Amino acid sequence: MGLTVRSRHTYSNHIWRRVSVIIAVTALTIGGGIGTLNLGFTAGFYGGKIDTLLMRFADITLAFPLILFAILLVMVLGPSMLNVIIAISLVLWARYARVIRGEVLGLMQRDFIARAKVSGASDWRIMMRHLLPNVMPTLIVLLTLQVGWVIIVEASLSFLGAGIPPPTPAWGSMLADGREYVSTAWWVTTTPGIAIMLVVLAFNLAGDWLRERLDPKQRGI
Repeated sequence: MGLTVRSRHTYSNHIWRRVSVIIAVTALTIGGGIGTLNLGFTAGFYGGKIDTLLMRFADITLAFPLILFAILLVMVLGPSMLNVIIAISLVLWARYARVIRGEVLGLMQRDFIARAKVSGASDWRIMMRHLLPNVMPTLIVLLTLQVGWVIIVEASLSFLGAGIPPPTPAWGSMLADGREYVSTAWWVTTTPGIAIMLVVLAFNLAGDWLRERLDPKQRGI
């Protein structure tokens, strides 16, 4: 598009929100769907060898530094918005699977689940009607808190040249491009850095607020 560093910085003010929201929402939806509705529920509901196998797989995934794992995946797949979303989704699923599996294990010991089984309810009905509504508060809080993490990962990938390729603006690439202008145009680097900090802080505060509102223990109920 023939944009210079400064003009791309100005142009990005109009569309960075769209790019960041698309990546965050899509990656969280895919990663959360895989980790929650598929693996987390399956491991917690059925237990036994299935639980052991899935959780060992999750442990292997979590054993790697998550940002480095995402960088490796993007380097293998190639830099693009789609591949960034895929890489972040594949990194996120283990976190969701771990948390939701723990929630489901606790709920499986409750009397209303035993009554549902005795009444002949199918596994799918128990999961969707009895388990999912009870894990939704935890899932909503986790999703909100993870938005900031996804933004940091995407910015890190773009900063290292493994994220969204130019001319599509990304905070990380803006930080990288602005390094040579720090002494003459410090705002080129400072502005996206402050923006990242404020957005991540906002989502973290929103996650904490939601946890207090949705968790009865936090409200003293």
